[in-house]
Amino acid sequence: MLLVIVMFSEQIFTFTSTDTYLYPCIHMYACTYIHTYVHTYIRTYVHTYVRTYIHTYIHTYIHTYIHTYIHTYIHTYIHTCIHTYICIHTYIHAYIHTYIHTYVRTYLRTYIHTYVRTSYLHTYVHTCVHTYMCTYIHTYFLFGRKVALY
Repeated sequence: MLLVIVMFSEQIFTFTSTDTYLYPCIHMYACTYIHTYVHTYIRTYVHTYVRTYIHTYIHTYIHTYIHTYIHTYIHTYIHTCIHTYICIHTYIHAYIHTYIHTYVRTYLRTYIHTYVRTSYLHTYVHTCVHTYMCTYIHTYFLFGRKVALY
């Protein structure tokens, strides 16, 4: 459309003052029809359709999509996932800490301390060693020499 306007503009300026009939017709055609057409086209198409399309597409669809995507995916899924991961991390950490603290530190330490040191080592092994050594030393070694000397 701009090429036609330029061509009409060149034709308008190439006419001489003697062309009194063609100049007003071309001027009227160029100024009235093309101006009205271009103005109507630009106003109708660009201002109304494109603006409405851009407003409808960008503002409604993309904004809704981005808002829905961000709200649904990031806020709900990732937040829930991170929250769940933190809960799992807290739960597992608390579970492992409780398990290690309860089982390893309390039970095994108490078991090892009570059974091995107090019950088994101190009672059984110490008694066996003491009984064996006392029996061996006092009976065989001391009395054996005396018996052997007679």
